[in-house]
Amino acid sequence: MNLTHYQRRLPHQLGPGASYFVTFRLAGSLPRETVARLLEERALRRQEPSVPDAGKRFFGAFDAALDCATQGPCYLNCPAEAAIVQASLHFLDGPGYELLAYCLMPNHVHLVVHLPLETIAPLARTLQRLKSHTARQLNQLRGTTGPVWQRESYDHRVRDAHELTAIIAYTLNNPVKAGLAQEWQQWPYSYRREP
Repeated sequence: MNLTHYQRRLPHQLGPGASYFVTFRLAGSLPRETVARLLEERALRRQEPSVPDAGKRFFGAFDAALDCATQGPCYLNCPAEAAIVQASLHFLDGPGYELLAYCLMPNHVHLVVHLPLETIAPLARTLQRLKSHTARQLNQLRGTTGPVWQRESYDHRVRDAHELTAIIAYTLNNPVKAGLAQEWQQWPYSYRREP
């Protein structure tokens, strides 16, 4: 398998033949103090060998902070803005990945994709294209300029079918957990590929 490995603040290892859970967020969606606190907590957890799944705990804390954020941009649940992101996610279904599920939250996106073995472009490049294209369109729609997306994304390689089922459920139920809907089917900015 041909893996692409890169690292900014988080290590990334992406390659064809696997499924991935990706989360990316709007630039400025969390205050710097919150991000610094979360990174500090993650560093402390890594020093304790008895703490299993420190990465999952970090992501859970990060996602919870995004779900209850009261500062920063929160417009991805507006119909026009959501339509731009949804159309781009579906446009890349096929040439970039096999789209399994997604959920647009007010300030972040959860995405579950599968990379077939014959995938040509690495997922990192596909996500870069997605963010660049939607940033231009969102800035144009909103009459703004500047960064739209935070550069760093969270990605997790799915280990097996059981974990894939759990991740898709997590993705779809994020608006329920955040108090935005009573059932995931009520949230208009979610998608699940029919089995």
